[in-house]
Amino acid sequence: MRFRKDLMMELDKSRVERAVAQAKEWSEAARAYPTASSAKLLSQVLDHAGGLDYTVSFVDGVIRPEDPAISAHNLKSLAERDASFLPWYLGLPAKIGGRIAPMAPGLATPAAERVFAALVGDLILDVTPDRLGPAIAKLRADGSRLNLNLLGEAVLGDAEAARRMEATEELISRDDVDYVSLKVSSVIGPHAPFGHTAAVEDAVAKLLPVYRLAQAEGTFINLDMEEYRDLDLTIDVFKRILDMEEFLGYGAGIVLQAYLPDALGRLDDLTEWAKARRARGGAPIKVRVVKGANLSMERVDAVIHGWELTVQPGKAETDANYLAVLDAALTPERVDAVHIGIAGMNLFTLAYGLETARDRGVTEGVDIEMLAGMATPQSRAVRDTVGSVLYYVPVVRPEEYDVAVAYLVRRLEENATPENFMSNVFDLGKEAVFALEEARFRRAVGLVGSLAVGPRRTQDRSAGTRVPERFANVPDTDYSLHANIVWAEGIASRIPSSTLGVDLVEAHMVATEKEAGDLVDSVAAAAPSWAARSGRQRAAVLRAVAQALEDHRAELMEVAGCEAGKTLDQGDVEVSEAIDFALYYAELAERLDELRGAVYRPVSTTFVTPPWNFPIAIPAGGVLAALATGSGVVFKPAKLTRRTGAYLADLMWKAGVPRDVLRLVCMDASSLGRVIVERADQVILTGSTETARMFRSWRPDLRLFAETSGKNAIVVTPNADIDLAVKDVVYSAFGHAGQKCSASSLVILVGSLGFSKRFQRQLVDAVRSLKVGDPEDLSTQMGPVIEPPHGKLLRGLTELGEGEAWAVKPRRLGERLWTPGVRAGVKPLSEYHLTEYFGPILGVMRAETLDEAIDWQNAVDYGLTAGLHSLDGEEIRVWLERVQAGNVYVNRAITGAIVRRQSFGGWKRSCVGAGTKAGGPNYLIGMGHVEDAPKDLGRVHIADETLRGARAIAETMSVVDQSRFLSVIEGMDRALAGHFQPSDPSGLEVEVNVLRYRPVPEAVIRLGDGAVGDLLAVAAGALAAGTAPRVSSRVEVSKQMREYLESRGAGVVVESDEEFHRYAKLHATTVDGLRVRLIQGDARALAEAVGGSVDVAVYAEPVTGCGEVELLPFLREQAVSATNHRFGNPTRLLDGVL
Repeated sequence: MRFRKDLMMELDKSRVERAVAQAKEWSEAARAYPTASSAKLLSQVLDHAGGLDYTVSFVDGVIRPEDPAISAHNLKSLAERDASFLPWYLGLPAKIGGRIAPMAPGLATPAAERVFAALVGDLILDVTPDRLGPAIAKLRADGSRLNLNLLGEAVLGDAEAARRMEATEELISRDDVDYVSLKVSSVIGPHAPFGHTAAVEDAVAKLLPVYRLAQAEGTFINLDMEEYRDLDLTIDVFKRILDMEEFLGYGAGIVLQAYLPDALGRLDDLTEWAKARRARGGAPIKVRVVKGANLSMERVDAVIHGWELTVQPGKAETDANYLAVLDAALTPERVDAVHIGIAGMNLFTLAYGLETARDRGVTEGVDIEMLAGMATPQSRAVRDTVGSVLYYVPVVRPEEYDVAVAYLVRRLEENATPENFMSNVFDLGKEAVFALEEARFRRAVGLVGSLAVGPRRTQDRSAGTRVPERFANVPDTDYSLHANIVWAEGIASRIPSSTLGVDLVEAHMVATEKEAGDLVDSVAAAAPSWAARSGRQRAAVLRAVAQALEDHRAELMEVAGCEAGKTLDQGDVEVSEAIDFALYYAELAERLDELRGAVYRPVSTTFVTPPWNFPIAIPAGGVLAALATGSGVVFKPAKLTRRTGAYLADLMWKAGVPRDVLRLVCMDASSLGRVIVERADQVILTGSTETARMFRSWRPDLRLFAETSGKNAIVVTPNADIDLAVKDVVYSAFGHAGQKCSASSLVILVGSLGFSKRFQRQLVDAVRSLKVGDPEDLSTQMGPVIEPPHGKLLRGLTELGEGEAWAVKPRRLGERLWTPGVRAGVKPLSEYHLTEYFGPILGVMRAETLDEAIDWQNAVDYGLTAGLHSLDGEEIRVWLERVQAGNVYVNRAITGAIVRRQSFGGWKRSCVGAGTKAGGPNYLIGMGHVEDAPKDLGRVHIADETLRGARAIAETMSVVDQSRFLSVIEGMDRALAGHFQPSDPSGLEVEVNVLRYRPVPEAVIRLGDGAVGDLLAVAAGALAAGTAPRVSSRVEVSKQMREYLESRGAGVVVESDEEFHRYAKLHATTVDGLRVRLIQGDARALAEAVGGSVDVAVYAEPVTGCGEVELLPFLREQAVSATNHRFGNPTRLLDGVL
């Protein structure tokens, strides 16, 4: 950020006064003109506190859905809300429509559409020829000109882009159209984040025929834009086309958004370029200066990514920047090359622009531009002064009226936000209102002299980045910035010939069982010195690792691209995640020293064996978590990506992790891995369920923490935003070629959506348009699979099940390159429904109801990730209550979990062991041992009723150590009221990210020998957490204790070890998993009795006074991530749901 006082000198005071007088004249003249009924009505509606929310809900819930029954259902719900702000002649149809909706949706919906047309009909025109012609003629009757902008479905692929281009060409060819706007993003659709150069080439190639037609027809083209990420792209495309000799004499335009502090610099750049073009004999260009209408979504983008907000901090600063841009632009020298469109609805800023143009004699190069249908009396008053107004007019196909939702929301927000000029536009005739707007204008004038200009985002990866000292999610690379594109191009150029990590792998190869065994022993010998360090000391090392990872972000992306085929955008987020792990686990390490009621003891050796699909983040997470606890680590990278793992280990050593505490091992023979598994204290595995079973077959009592497989689905209901759903499904299914355990390999369409031509068209188009290639090609959106497909994956890419058909058939482009595939007609409980293929394949299922869809989503053995797309709050509530997965997502993609924000880990057979989530607050606790520790209780009040009841029972039992019992239940009571309450520590607002705890479906508490009081306390804790455990004891329990526990839903049985082992064996293969809390029992004997089943998790630590530890066996963590806005505006969808 820099200050440009040289360009933004104090504005001419007399001109400011004349502008105020002109605005006053216009506001008074506007009284002579009637206000369009729809505009006045819309203003009245939005003046009401609930008006904006009601109107957006109406558009989103009633107009947008394809299914009349869904629209009718939503209309019924809306009819129950306060709509007193609607006049009787609209409120009555809305109410009546809501009442008859359930019985006659075909009658209700037209009534609703009439209300909608009355509200917003003047803002958007019907593009069908028989309606567009008369509408254009009406708007042009007074000499006004029109700038038509064709709205349409989201451009998710090449086919929709071509369709939009064809429709735009039809507009250009009309005799009554001489000005159109279009966005580059509607020409090329989604493109690879770092593929700027290729995107420019693509857009230029597709736009050339349009510009040629426009030049021949004498139609002006304005290149529009909304998102900051498209700024460089739009300008580069604009320059490239108009620099061509054939367009030298053609004048075309581009938009410039004044809410961007970049605007002045961009104006300077465009002006210098246009002057050079003019000197070659070229025509002037035009810059349409607007204030910008994507503020809400820019805020969302900044919040989600942790980037700086791209726009000015407030409305006053935006107005000031707008004035500064006009002041700089409206000079004779500049206007000769760059004509200016002064676009907006604020009479004061329009007047200032007009007065400046008059003073400097450049009115011939200036257009006054306003929005059609927004404030017709004021625009007519302006027209009377300037002679002609250029109106910005959105047009849309009637069958796609719903796509206007985003545009309408922006317009409605402008009318509803008090600080916006439009909120008072119909009351400007009142002295107090005019005075308020005048004061706002004068404040903006006063800010011009000290306004900060220049890009607010200045991230430059080539210049280095400092990581935060305390945990905060580090930002990914901002690919909208030119410096980072250049940086990425350098990485891409090195990928094909990269040798990073090669020498490290060779130096750490282990060839014999003795070498493997000796290596584990050496780590065990070195571990005590590491464990002896305090949590704070270990945390300091982890923070140094975080900085080392950031310093070598480019190298990590390079080796992962070379070895794993990771595209740079996928590799970049992995590095960010690895850094987050380091910073987050550093904080958790410090907390381990502060446990209340327990002392933490690390194990000596942890064997970390990660997968190949996330060669940076998952290895870093496992290794750093173990190191944070104080354990030594044996780290074996996956064979296919061991160069990346080796490079990662080397960075950790250089950052201060002792080499004898972290040992890297690379091996070819699986028998060597068995040696390590059998000798290490515990194993952190990310891999298949089969691998976990193999490890347990070697060693039944192995302490195994495993994140295994996933067969994940996204449910899409008719209440969904179809375009958003398709975008998220495609991203979730084909990121990293579908080689993510979190990937969506199924989409389940509910009810009428299963037959939606639009959903099918958009999905097929988006998938077919994905650019498949190698990571060194920055235009690549989907990279290669890790190795030539074989076995299950090859079958999935080439064979269909009964009743299935290819909607998009995969094609082999090379040994590891395949185009993505979509198979329709997947049947419930078929092979494809239940099998994880781990590749670029998406299956489509059709369910009659949401309940049926949830049944199918839950029918698989796994429960890793799951998604729902719906804009219906009740559907969201039902789904969140029933879905069985550890990470669940609403109205967003289901991949890309972020440390702490969405801690990661699954349910059912997607996890083995403690079930605590990576990147979450409980992850480290389960990876060590705990011992009871005294704590100062003082006067104890137990809030939980179940625990209070247990206390009363315990006080009647002479065998119970009352002090110890109280310590245990006090810890659990405190944890239930605090730690285990749903929490959203990220607090993003635009996205809800709640970690919540759900009772486990099956738990057993087994007392071997010892304190019955411990058994009562732990059982009461389980009941308080919502789990009804089976309480098994080898010793007798009192009648009072049995009756109390049974009255709360627990089953109580006294049985021998042999009987208990038979029970455990009988329940050892349950998909939901069996959790056993063993109190003073033989954990090894139990493990052998169940054959080392991966479905059984045994918790055998001593009972402690730390409730955060004691209640973990009875709760499953679930991370819920839900989009909490519509087009940047807060939504009520999640009210009362989370």
